[in-house]
Amino acid sequence: MAKTNAPAKKANSLQDGSFARRMKQNAPWLLMVFPAVLVVFLFNYLPIYGVLIAFQDFMPGDPILGPYTIWVGFKNFTRFFTDVQFWPLMKNTFILCILGFIIGFPLPIIISLCLNALKSRKSAKVLQTIFTAPHFISLVVMVGMLTLFFGRYGLVNNIVAEFGGERYSYFLENAAFRPMYILSSNWQDFGWSAIIYIAALSNVDPGLHEAAILDGASRFQRVIHVDFPAIMPMVSVMLIMSIGGLMGVGYEKALLMQTDGNLQVSELIATYVYKKGLTGVPDQAYATAIGLFNSIINVVLLIIANTTSKKFSETSLF
Repeated sequence: MAKTNAPAKKANSLQDGSFARRMKQNAPWLLMVFPAVLVVFLFNYLPIYGVLIAFQDFMPGDPILGPYTIWVGFKNFTRFFTDVQFWPLMKNTFILCILGFIIGFPLPIIISLCLNALKSRKSAKVLQTIFTAPHFISLVVMVGMLTLFFGRYGLVNNIVAEFGGERYSYFLENAAFRPMYILSSNWQDFGWSAIIYIAALSNVDPGLHEAAILDGASRFQRVIHVDFPAIMPMVSVMLIMSIGGLMGVGYEKALLMQTDGNLQVSELIATYVYKKGLTGVPDQAYATAIGLFNSIINVVLLIIANTTSKKFSETSLF
């Protein structure tokens, strides 16, 4: 019996040795990745435990799990679905997100293709730096800049008044909120989002461009038939991820831009969750239920986008 198990034991010892050797060889890389994994675990996975609050009659200070925990099932979700704010919140969030997506998703792709097509590498680097710089402006400063430009006594209104026009209260009008929010967000982020496409374009084989030039292709034709197909897998992945986070607009900027005048269009699911969960008399169970519902929508959109991409192309996340 001992002779029969000898080969198996030897194979296991070899496998263990191989695994240990690989771990030793990759130790520097694993050590470098560990802080990132730890941060993701602490701030993304560990808080999932708090989702249980959505199914409880929870008051601040109560233990999430304890002998006196009051479970209410889907009562908080039903309360939100029957709330008069439900459809306005869904409408405002969806319109803001879909318009931002329509403008913001193709813009980095176009910019990266244009920068890559420039003959002067130095000019491309300078423009890329200029386009990326706004990403590092904080949201508070960004909204402050919008106030300086579009406030009632801001630069735009001062110029209009100089030419005899009437001042327009951009922050008090419903019609002005979405254009200001979307365009400023895209201006702030399109350069940063283009970096990943520029990196993908750097791997394009120069021989393909040389062959296209010999065939008489113009610069625009090379962009369409050489560069764009090269980044299509990356575009597909980013499209899936963007659709998966479509309803995940944050509350910070909307809350900073929100006034009594534009509240009809600026009240989003995220701002509503913030107000219900952290202001006035906190109703954290209700706010958690709304946030969980919004996350479920994003997961469903992610699955739909991934399934569709897998069906029509070879690119998918899972």
